Amino acid sequence: MANGGGGGGSSGGGGGGGGSTLRMSSNIHANLLSLDASSSSSSSSSSSSSSSSSSSSSVHEPKMDALIIPVTMEVPCDSRGQRMWWAFLASSMVTFFGGLFIILLWRTLKYLWTVCCHCGGKTKEAQKINNGSSQADGTLKPVDEKEEAVAAEVGWMTSVKDWAGVMISAQTLTGRVLVVLVFALSIGALVIYFIDSSNPIESCQNFYKDFTLQIDMAFNVFFLLYFGLRFIAANDKLWFWLEVNSVVDFFTVPPVFVSVYLNRSWLGLRFLRALRLIQFSEILQFLNILKTSNSIKLVNLLSIFISTWLTAAGFIHLVENSGDPWENFQNNQALTYWECVYLLMVTMSTVGYGDVYAKTTLGRLFMVFFILGGLAMFASYVPEIIELIGNRKKYGGSYSAVSGRKHIVVCGHITLESVSNFLKDFLHKDRDDVNVEIVFLHNISPNLELEALFKRHFTQVEFYQGSVLNPHDLARVKIESADACLILANKYCADPDAEDASNIMRVISIKNYHPKIRIITQMLQYHNKAHLLNIPSWNWKEGDDAICLAELKLGFIAQSCLAQGLSTMLANLFSMRSFIKIEEDTWQKYYLEGVSNEMYTEYLSSAFVGLSFPTVCELCFVKLKLLMIAIEYKSANRESRILINPGNHLKIQEGTLGFFIASDAKEVKRAFFYCKACHDDITDPKRIKKCGCKRRKTFLQLFYKCQIGFTLPTNNTRRVVSMPGTWKLRTRCTEDISLFVVLMVVYFAKSVLPGCYQEQICRAEHFLSSMEFSRVQTPSPQLST
Repeated sequence: MANGGGGGGSSGGGGGGGGSTLRMSSNIHANLLSLDASSSSSSSSSSSSSSSSSSSSSVHEPKMDALIIPVTMEVPCDSRGQRMWWAFLASSMVTFFGGLFIILLWRTLKYLWTVCCHCGGKTKEAQKINNGSSQADGTLKPVDEKEEAVAAEVGWMTSVKDWAGVMISAQTLTGRVLVVLVFALSIGALVIYFIDSSNPIESCQNFYKDFTLQIDMAFNVFFLLYFGLRFIAANDKLWFWLEVNSVVDFFTVPPVFVSVYLNRSWLGLRFLRALRLIQFSEILQFLNILKTSNSIKLVNLLSIFISTWLTAAGFIHLVENSGDPWENFQNNQALTYWECVYLLMVTMSTVGYGDVYAKTTLGRLFMVFFILGGLAMFASYVPEIIELIGNRKKYGGSYSAVSGRKHIVVCGHITLESVSNFLKDFLHKDRDDVNVEIVFLHNISPNLELEALFKRHFTQVEFYQGSVLNPHDLARVKIESADACLILANKYCADPDAEDASNIMRVISIKNYHPKIRIITQMLQYHNKAHLLNIPSWNWKEGDDAICLAELKLGFIAQSCLAQGLSTMLANLFSMRSFIKIEEDTWQKYYLEGVSNEMYTEYLSSAFVGLSFPTVCELCFVKLKLLMIAIEYKSANRESRILINPGNHLKIQEGTLGFFIASDAKEVKRAFFYCKACHDDITDPKRIKKCGCKRRKTFLQLFYKCQIGFTLPTNNTRRVVSMPGTWKLRTRCTEDISLFVVLMVVYFAKSVLPGCYQEQICRAEHFLSSMEFSRVQTPSPQLST
């Protein structure tokens, strides 16, 4: 084997027989060419022919090397290894200009036909007017069959056009899937181009052995069908033919069929598939991923910038690895595609290190024009992209709900005064441990003072910038999983009706997004509360409420006329104040002690079951140092109502909720922990804690509950077991076992952990033991579903 610099060869076989000459192509690096030499008729002429061919090949070596491409013995190529790039390019040009010619010819003929028909139509119309279009009896003439056929044909073509338009416009689910699929396959074809760019620009490939060529062929067949749909749906065929997506199809689809026919591959203009990236923002909008204007604009800028960058790099890669045609492709250089990407980036940014540069005339000419456009695009797009990324809202994130922790959403009039007053009351230490996170939502970012307030309460308070009128912002604060939504009003506004109208609009927006959310809103005028009743999902029974400030003020004034000082007492009860200790025995001491009391609620212990309300009030006041003023009574149909001092006829039931006046929430816990057997002889109410018999009782209740659960069928249906003097169950067997195990862990933790955790453990134990238990009395056992 000899490397072809000036010619030379080696004969295989005997003395002067036929041989094959192998040369290294100068423009395709390190690839072999196999050329068959014809046999001579005599041995003497064979030797002379061999010497003459050796000398002639040395003379015409550069021209021959410019025409040969690498071949292998397994994949024979037509035209004995000559370049066939012009065939691939000609297929695209013939398709483009041929179709353009047909469209222009059709338009010309259609115009001429319209002109002729217009002239003839006037004559026929005049004849119809003269002859009359009605019959002798005055009835209209029947419509000609030809006219019916033309109308039917037009209707059929219109329906097909409408169907194709719906398919490509993403108005239906099928259309959206089709559009997304076309984009995904375009990106797949671009990835195949990236893989094939490591191969020579033109090489012999067997379609049945080249895996990437087969995949690219399947993709382009799909693109051809989609091109047909777009052509049918286009209103203006000429403008459709000149669209960017159509040009991309012209220069990428036909060459694939040519490559199969010629058994060779040309990298060519397949890099134009990168222009499909311009539609990336539209695809994300179809998938409901992009919803804000800033995000859409950012993705648009990035997609245009990247697609232009990759397309220009593909053209440089083509011309630099091929060379100039008028130089017989001798001035080429080996550049990878990613080196061309690097070259285009340093060129756009005007850095120009010079380590990679264009050698061909086509490449340098393209770089001259690309600098003008690329520099302008780089100077305008990049700062705008950086500005959009940098202008991301500080409070524009989303709330992450913590498992086992509740949260409420507060919106409306969010200022330093309103927020500080709300947090001062809601997070007061007398409320015990408030395991609720507060999420504020407002369309204006907080000032420095309000931001400092949020930072002081960062463990329980979060702020997000947005509007409750925007469903996207409601989704960010997880309004669907919130316990309630509170709407604050501006008490010092100039127009109270306008403020109430704004809050009503907030209620409508929130209820439209999630009808089941509980809303507590502040209103300034009483007559505006009637508008809330017109909201379909507004339900007072589910906890929705409107607090009218004017109604409260006027109500306090009216009640003060009947009972002097009542308004002051009620205002002190519903405002959180801490007790200030005063050593001197003065009236200020007793007044501040009374002012520090608030209204609390707590479930009554089972020790009070069966007692009358006055007896329980006396026991709470004497034994527990608590003042109970009302209870929540549930009737037979499970409707609850609040009764203030109901009298002797009402007996306390299991799970009754009491209303107490106390200084903090810890004191009210005594009503829940009280046990007659353990706490009857205790005189100091502070020593009333959860006793051991209550724990044993809870354990036995749960054990009995699990026993009954084992006897039930272990399926997914919920069972209700009612037995005389026992516990009514509404749970599944598997849930009972899990609850039993969890409660055992709680008992173990209660005996091991230090005293500082005892209160939290007691609260968890009470929650577990009270799950789905209710005392019932039934005459006989029964099982119902």
